[in-house]
Amino acid sequence: MAELSRREPIFHRPEFGTTRSDFEAMTADSFWEVGASGRRYSRESVLDAVEQRFSAPHADVWETSDFHCHQLAKSVYLLTYTLIQDSTRVTRRATIWQKSDDGWKILYHQGTIVQDLSTVQASRRLR
Repeated sequence: MAELSRREPIFHRPEFGTTRSDFEAMTADSFWEVGASGRRYSRESVLDAVEQRFSAPHADVWETSDFHCHQLAKSVYLLTYTLIQDSTRVTRRATIWQKSDDGWKILYHQGTIVQDLSTVQASRRLR
């Protein structure tokens, strides 16, 4: 789990790349994403957006917590976690990773907005 946790949040870790070719290398050809809006995004549209984000300096303040990892199949894992961006936007994230000969590849990603920050704080108290 630690190996995958260090890679999250995806597309926010400059140590894993900041160019389109880096992002292409970390995503499977069949990669797709469901955004916080519920809209489905193709690999190409995600790569376009991430490439645009990294084309200029930008603030990227975030915190991750509550990591859980579940093996779905041989070499395929579901990693879930909570992401807080700019101390205000809270999302639950899910990424499906596959270990290949070329390293880790992202098959799928989803982010769901948590409307109330107290929900996150309450779930932390329950543990």
